[in-house]
Amino acid sequence: MIQEIDKQQTVASITETIVILETQVDDMSAQLIAYTMEQLLQNGALDVYTQAVGMKKSRNGTLITVICHCDRQSICEQILFRETSTLGIRYRWQERKILHREIREVVTEYGKARVKMAWRDGFWTIQPEYEDCAKLARSHHVPLTRIQEAVKLAGESLLEISFANF
Repeated sequence: MIQEIDKQQTVASITETIVILETQVDDMSAQLIAYTMEQLLQNGALDVYTQAVGMKKSRNGTLITVICHCDRQSICEQILFRETSTLGIRYRWQERKILHREIREVVTEYGKARVKMAWRDGFWTIQPEYEDCAKLARSHHVPLTRIQEAVKLAGESLLEISFANF
């Protein structure tokens, strides 16, 4: 959700260099790939995703893509070599722009949850943290969407208070 901020403040985006690692496998189960993804994320990967690909000899395979900061490249490569059947990993450095962001805690009728707030050039986004919302939904036996809406609304209120003080 993107909203306009009344006070037209400009916050510069941040440019950073990241590493993208890629490898393809055609002989691993979904469980092994899921475990590898968990290991990568626990060891500093910013994101890990897979795609179905067609490989040589008409084999179905999986492309594993890892996005990480440059200082995590070595550990992510070690995990890929240790946990997959790959014989090689491609990598490239890329620059990316990211918005300034903060994680804040809000209080709702269901309990506390974190929201990620990002803004630039008079616009902002608020995203409830999934794990917090899922935990509240389970404990209160209500739909996840209801929790997410309550958390987002609380985040919007927090943002309005924050910008009113400028």
